[in-house]
Amino acid sequence: MLNALEVVTTVVVGVMVGVEFSVAFIMSRILNALPEDSGQLGHAHGGRMLGAVMPVWYIGSLVLVVAWAIAGWHQHGTGLVVTAGALLMLSVVMSVLLLVPINNLNKTWTPETRPADWKQQLHRWERFHYVRVAVIIAAFTLLVAALA
Repeated sequence: MLNALEVVTTVVVGVMVGVEFSVAFIMSRILNALPEDSGQLGHAHGGRMLGAVMPVWYIGSLVLVVAWAIAGWHQHGTGLVVTAGALLMLSVVMSVLLLVPINNLNKTWTPETRPADWKQQLHRWERFHYVRVAVIIAAFTLLVAALA
């Protein structure tokens, strides 16, 4: 049973990392290269879509890691799992304090209602997102190492 929990947790976190990596290094660049207002509209739509899914994914991943740490408390690698959980908790805190407030504004913007500094706000979101991606990649790496 513990092995199944380890595999499911690693896959769920790994897929989350892949999605967030893609947002950071592929989707943002595609959207930023679109002409006129298309990029801003794409960012707003992406913020609405992923803004609805990612909180469940982040919290679900954290719950799975906590369950793994508890179930495997006396197993080799538990320290790595606990550290991964701490990093995932950091990513949730970063999200709530830094990224969600910008995303909540962005997802309501239209070309007519967006503020004059909308590009700077999106760039700030992207910088915070790069740091968050690094944090969740580190957490994922620790989970993979704990499997060994």
